[in-house]
Amino acid sequence: MQPFSKHVGLVLPLDRVNVDTDQMVPKQFLKLQTKEGYGKVLFYDWRYLPGDRPNPDFILNWPRYQGASILLARAGFGCGSSREHAPWALADYGFRAIIAPSYADIFYSNCFMSGLLPVKLPEAQIDELFRRAEREEGYSLSVDLPAQTVSNSESLSYPFEIDVFRKHMLLEGLDEIGLTLKQNAKIAEYEKSHHPSATRYSPVDSKYSPQ
Repeated sequence: MQPFSKHVGLVLPLDRVNVDTDQMVPKQFLKLQTKEGYGKVLFYDWRYLPGDRPNPDFILNWPRYQGASILLARAGFGCGSSREHAPWALADYGFRAIIAPSYADIFYSNCFMSGLLPVKLPEAQIDELFRRAEREEGYSLSVDLPAQTVSNSESLSYPFEIDVFRKHMLLEGLDEIGLTLKQNAKIAEYEKSHHPSATRYSPVDSKYSPQ
């Protein structure tokens, strides 16, 4: 997983409340076998007309927001079902950070496992960012995880809170499996001391193999 430290990117303002994961990735696309490819179907029902023609009225298709990597959203973002495919799709599309006043709990947790930084800011600050992003074409923000700030090239700077452990995971580019694999040496030593004749633990492929 790609580490997250500081990201500067174009902002896409999605001005809808309670955007749910079923809209991010409709159910017919949940059968894809890898995390790659979901970016093509992100917001599929809003994004495409019959025949997979781009819907010119949906903001993801507007020329001014092509290449956006910071998603500005409203309250309740990520509600609905708990499908982890939603943050996969956002990341595969190219988003690195989301800024919203609130998120569904499971979606919020899943973002960290996909290398996405979900920033929480007060409603008044979100309103101001929407005004700027909609008014100024090419509006960009800097999301600084070590400093825990969202800022622009002028004087705007908003601090945000984040759990210390989740911050560490993003900075190191680790999901839960990656965090566990960092303990390979200790796991191998434990297996050697507790099962000296029964099994051999291989820290390279994390599998048991007979001696």
